[in-house]
Amino acid sequence: MMKHIFCYALAALMTLPVAAEETARENSETTRENFSATSSDSKIDMENGVLGIADNRGFTLQSKDGRFVFKPYLFIQTRALYNYYDDEGLDKAYNQDNVANSGFAIPYAILGFTGKTFGNLDYNLSINAAGSGGNILQQAWLDYKMSPAARFRVGKFKTPFTHAYLTTLGETLFPLLPTSLTAASIMPHTLNAVTPAIGTGFDLGVQFHGTTALRRGTDWRMGYEAGLWNGSGSAVNTATKTLSDDWHIPSLLYAGRITFMPWGQMPATQGNNQMLSGRHMIFGVSGGLNVESESESTNDARLGAEWAMLYNRWYAAAEAYWMHVGFTKRQKIGDTFNYWGGYAQIGYFCTENLQVGARYDFMDRNSTHRDGFLNMPAAVLNYYIPRCNLKLSAMYQFTGRYGHETQLDRDNDDLGISTHTATVQLQYSF
Repeated sequence: MMKHIFCYALAALMTLPVAAEETARENSETTRENFSATSSDSKIDMENGVLGIADNRGFTLQSKDGRFVFKPYLFIQTRALYNYYDDEGLDKAYNQDNVANSGFAIPYAILGFTGKTFGNLDYNLSINAAGSGGNILQQAWLDYKMSPAARFRVGKFKTPFTHAYLTTLGETLFPLLPTSLTAASIMPHTLNAVTPAIGTGFDLGVQFHGTTALRRGTDWRMGYEAGLWNGSGSAVNTATKTLSDDWHIPSLLYAGRITFMPWGQMPATQGNNQMLSGRHMIFGVSGGLNVESESESTNDARLGAEWAMLYNRWYAAAEAYWMHVGFTKRQKIGDTFNYWGGYAQIGYFCTENLQVGARYDFMDRNSTHRDGFLNMPAAVLNYYIPRCNLKLSAMYQFTGRYGHETQLDRDNDDLGISTHTATVQLQYSF
């Protein structure tokens, strides 16, 4: 019922009279100028994590004084996937195939709206029709701005950890996130529910954040985010947490991030064909503690460091992260485990619409207790089809294994991860 009401309301609003848009070429030129501007005069608002409010996709309803803004949006990704797995873990007696999890998929089919009210309250609501359970509600938050340096956000949104996740959806260089962030860790204990991934993603919580100029007469800026989240991930939209039996504090995710931007505000993109001139750079450190996570079995601590740069047609980034997993006292397991990983990637626009990129992804998935790690090189080709907001991406990734002490360790380390992954994705945003 809620989805039907949402769709009817949006359809009614779209029938309101709006001014005709400029031609696609004029919009493209205007947006390039806005993207190239420094943070002091940029008109692009990418806070909603899906697409910019003032870009040239779709239309925006706005009051004359700019204090009220309403932008409906549509975002769709369709994929063709091919995954080939090695023989380890496959039982041929049950006709298990090397090719699995292949075919067609729709990871995102988002309908939403975002905007501003009274000049100081941002809002965003998006429904992912391709999701299931709690993931249908992709985002829902309110953000009150007391000043650019002091903002307060509450709802469901991205946790402040890792550049890869904090990039605007659809603006990433690769259609698939680094495996080192998304893959489940391997534990030498028979606790199937305890396989935390390093990345945290969307969650429900509250956050203080903002940006401020560090020095007058320069573009030096500092940003920060700090807050509390449930720590149960994007699939849970209810309050299910308790108090920690060990530490006697709420069993929540405590996380924060600090960034330095020497060339003005860094847009949350890894390459956009509307942004082929100008320079931006960001350095950041982040961390978090998830108390009684993984079915109240572990306390997970995370640290990360990031760097990213946009320089004319170039994009480059590098990131490293570490996760420490310790069991709660009720589990009666004295072992602790450390996992770490990282990636480096680079992209370049050969033409105004064609971007090429490469990535090297690394992960110590079986913890520092055992030798061996995964290395996952990948290549991508992105083509922005002119004047229709379509982005076509093709990517290939290979998963290699190195340094394992035994063949069994080597076989176990990449269970559930395909050796060869090929993806073709078509994306539309409005």
